[in-house]
Amino acid sequence: MVAFSHDIVLKALALGATAVQVGRPVLWGLAAGGQAGVETALDLLRQEFDLSMALAGCSNLKTITRGLVTG
Repeated sequence: MVAFSHDIVLKALALGATAVQVGRPVLWGLAAGGQAGVETALDLLRQEFDLSMALAGCSNLKTITRGLVTG
């Protein structure tokens, strides 16, 4: 089993993905706290993704390129 990671989202976008499914974290949030749990899970994912982008030097989605993954 692969744990969900915000880095996976950044890598997928860098490799050309136009969308990324985040079903498990949403379901975990739903099981843990209903609607509020889902909202919290999505907020955390967004914060972690923003951090990943910042650490990679990306200021917006257009600056995510294949070079982030291929070096």
